[in-house]
Amino acid sequence: MIQFRHWPMAAAICLGLLGPTQAQDRQLVVVELFTSQGCVSCPPADAFLEILANTPGVIALSMHVDYWDYIGWKDPFASPHISHRQRAYGRSLDQRFIFTPQMVIDGATQSTGTDRARVGRLIEEAAARRGGPRIVPRIERDAAGNMVVAIPSGHYSGQAAVWLAVFDPSQLTAIKRGENRGKTLKNVNVVREFKRIGTWRGEALTIALPDAPPGTGRVVIVQHDEAGQIFGAAVTRP
Repeated sequence: MIQFRHWPMAAAICLGLLGPTQAQDRQLVVVELFTSQGCVSCPPADAFLEILANTPGVIALSMHVDYWDYIGWKDPFASPHISHRQRAYGRSLDQRFIFTPQMVIDGATQSTGTDRARVGRLIEEAAARRGGPRIVPRIERDAAGNMVVAIPSGHYSGQAAVWLAVFDPSQLTAIKRGENRGKTLKNVNVVREFKRIGTWRGEALTIALPDAPPGTGRVVIVQHDEAGQIFGAAVTRP
């Protein structure tokens, strides 16, 4: 079982040995942390996400919601689109309410973002999952030198959403008001833009990627419906 009690130095070293091509040749588990700088319970989950971000085989994203902004600190990375995504997960996962910090694993399961043992089990289960199509998208350059995502064919008869997330690798913020006043918070893989760029219907598909700001990374997610099971994902880092 994956253990996350301490910083996984060996995992971080192994991640450094994986080149861009090698990283894209494997199926990756997507972990989305719904968090807010205005939430006093979120910093421990933010720190855990940093560990996951350095774990091979995992794409860890910091998704900042805006519904805590009213209690004294407006999170500069919060977006109503992210709050909408979490509510969509709430419906698909049959939750009575949404909360922070919450981690959603591969769009199929969820946990409190501070429950490291449970999150570790869910990541292992997601990596071993056999149901549904499992695909490995690739972010690459086409013959003209443009960035594209190439999605392979798979056994799927529905319409899967193709999402693009643009993220900052790391952000430090001095919190001046609210529940975390006086703290300097570190957030990693902070999603600054999240939008749908296409639809996958089981056939091989190539989609051109828009330009991203310098110093940012990109994640492409192929997902059942708006917020269902994730079939595959690819990542590029700055």
